[in-house]
Amino acid sequence: MPSMPEMDYPERPAERDRWILARRAARNALDPRRPYAYLVEDERAEDGAVVPVATVFLTNRECPWRCLMCDLWQNTLTEKVPPGAIPEQIDYALARLTSAWQIKLYNSGSFFDSQAIPVEDYEAIARRVAGFERVVVESHPALVGPRCVQLRDLLHPARLEVAMGLETVHPEAGPRLNKRMTLDQFARAADFLQDLGVALRVFILVKPPFLDEAEALEWAVRSLDFAFDCGATVAALIPTRFGNGAMEALGEQGHFSPPALATLEAALAAGIAMGRRRVFADLWDLERFSNCGHCFAARAERLRIMNLHQTIPPLPSCRYCF
Repeated sequence: MPSMPEMDYPERPAERDRWILARRAARNALDPRRPYAYLVEDERAEDGAVVPVATVFLTNRECPWRCLMCDLWQNTLTEKVPPGAIPEQIDYALARLTSAWQIKLYNSGSFFDSQAIPVEDYEAIARRVAGFERVVVESHPALVGPRCVQLRDLLHPARLEVAMGLETVHPEAGPRLNKRMTLDQFARAADFLQDLGVALRVFILVKPPFLDEAEALEWAVRSLDFAFDCGATVAALIPTRFGNGAMEALGEQGHFSPPALATLEAALAAGIAMGRRRVFADLWDLERFSNCGHCFAARAERLRIMNLHQTIPPLPSCRYCF
């Protein structure tokens, strides 16, 4: 029997959740009392120093939003973790990590979602990260509110930083990502954080679905401008990937292909050249965006240097692809 043609991506927001969920594979089996990953890596701090930063990827219940490009659900649970599980996860990671100055507590969703991170654990979490100068958590703009104030106060004197996904300011592609967020809502959340003295980190997609390669660079730069206008102290450029089922379906329909490495390089260079605040490129699994094995290592190292020093070295020469 011939296979059925792939159903086109719905235009009505109410139908998009079902379309996205129908294209998922199974999620990974996780222990609710263990983080699913943890690491320490260098990052350029707000004062220009390069410092070690710990990242703990917390295991918790899946985010209530069903963003089109998201693959983070693969490392989430279907149930809320019991009280005490999140502090136990942090203990487990910190006992195995080298020393760091700052820490990111990333939970594949929103830290301020009470179904993901129990509010009754905030005090215990704050005690565990008391030795860090900065604590970074992530949140959907809709959940930035009183719990953010509560966490900020518990962490003092460590500074709280909240990372929010802006994704793109493209007027058509942005709403189709199913994030259920407007730019006005993002800006209001950013203003709320600024009034609290909480730093803002912004995630921006490089070549989200429905944009071609030329548009990808233009709208990454426009999105950086918007993020910095909102008071962001750092912006991270995330090359959009296959890997969640929905993106593969969009690829079959001609609505998506991952960005070329050159587009990510150009977006990072443009962001650094703005001279406004720090701009980083996400280097995870970077090789999948390269079409040349001869110069990839040199280009990856160049991006690493750009992230750490906010300079723009010349591109490496390559007789195969330049």
